Parts: sequence; C-alpha cells; structure tokens
Amino acid sequence: MTESHEQAGADSGVDQPRHPPAFAPDSLVLNRKLPLWYQVSQSLRASILGRPQDASARLPTEEQLAAHYGVSVLTMRQALKELETEGLISRHRRRGTFIEPRARRVSPVRLLGSVDAIVAQQSGEATTVLGHGPVPLPGDLAEFFPDCAEVTRYRRLRRDNESDEPTNWAENAVRPDIAARIDVADLERWPMTKVLRDVVGVRISRITDTVEARLADPVTAELLQVPLLSPILHYTGVTYDEEGRVVDVARIRYRGDRFSFSVTVEAH
Repeated sequence: MTESHEQAGADSGVDQPRHPPAFAPDSLVLNRKLPLWYQVSQSLRASILGRPQDASARLPTEEQLAAHYGVSVLTMRQALKELETEGLISRHRRRGTFIEPRARRVSPVRLLGSVDAIVAQQSGEATTVLGHGPVPLPGDLAEFFPDCAEVTRYRRLRRDNESDEPTNWAENAVRPDIAARIDVADLERWPMTKVLRDVVGVRISRITDTVEARLADPVTAELLQVPLLSPILHYTGVTYDEEGRVVDVARIRYRGDRFSFSVTVEAH
C-alpha cells in the first residue's frame, strides 16, 4: 500500500486492524543451586498467568525464550515441556507454542525453593483488596517483628478469572517501612511477593513455607463460599530480606477442592 493510500485509509475513519501486544515474559535472576529448567518454567508460568488480558496467546520461539532467560535451548525445551504437561501451553510443529485458553482447575504447585515458584503459585487470578492499614502487632506475630509495635495488614480475595468463583483469601502483615512504599493498586495486579521484589525493590533472601490442613472458620467460609468447617489448605509464608529481617508474613486460605501442594527434594 502506498503512503497516499495509507493516509487515505487513516482519514476515512475506517478502523485499522489491531494486533494484540506481544507476550513479554518477566525477567529472571537465575540461582545456580536450583535446576535451571525449573526456575525458568516457574518464571514463565507466572508470566503466563499474570499476563494482560489482551496479550497475544503465542509465545516467542524456543530460541528467543532461551536468549531471554540466558539458558540453553535444551533447558528451555525442558521448561516448556513442564508447562505443556501442566496444561498451560500447547505446542504445534511449524506453528509455534500457544497459551491454552483454560488451565487446569486443580494443579499441584511444586516448590523447590524458588521465589519465582511463589510468584507463580499466587498469579493468574482476579484480586480484590478487601482492606489495608496499620494494626497493633498481634501476639502471634511478635516473634517475626520483634522491633515493631505495629504492622500494616493487607487482606485480599482472589477469584477465578473465568468462573468468578472465590479460590483463596490472604492476609499479609508487612513491616511499616516497607508498606509505606507499596501502592495498593499494584496488589490488584500482582502477588505481594512480586510487588515486594520487583516494584518496591526488596532483596529477598528466602521464603519459609508451611502448608497444613485446617477447617474453614466463619470468615473463611463466608469469603470462599464453602460450608463452615469444610477442609481448606492453610499456607503461611515468611519472607526475609538479605539482612535477615522478616518483611512479610502471608497467611493464605485455599479452597481444599481447588488446590493441592507437592514438594520435590532434589538429591543433588
């Protein structure tokens, strides 16, 4: 099409076809103590689940993704195979790799110590901030914040993007000096771990996870729309910075019929 034709089309008021923005995976700092394919798969999983609604469903090529993450094509291929097994992507010879419109409703989360695994675990659902603000330091959190008289509490509810069904709700207790740098609007877009690390700039050294079976209390039953005393998975995540301080204590209640957790211990 000539320049005059392009200009005529623009002046005619005819809407030009719009292409969805290309899929852009998050950046990743690799930990050489963990399997590279696992870290890449978890980072890419979080990017897929947290992508904008109008983003392209087509992933970059294996070579492009390998270059983005700084790994070999073989490592990238293994990471993609993991996501394909999980049902997040489908791969087609000569056509490329595409994000599946529907992910599995019940999917185990495999934790090998990667912060990106935590981000992936918490991504991909619509989030509503129920409330936030400073509260006196609860007694059961005193061991984590010995130098704080109060913490900032955030309460959030997550829903399935397709069914609008509530899946889990979270309470985060954050150090006041860190909370002062958090934009609440970011918590409706991304998980707390991602906001702390990638937006606020906290240098996370480790996260200690505990998962246990509990019965739904009245608040949990109402928020998750499950019967009182029905089984839930209660997750506690304690996030430490490089100075060894606790910056966040997350307590998340998951519907027992929607989630399962598995942990893989590598021998080397």
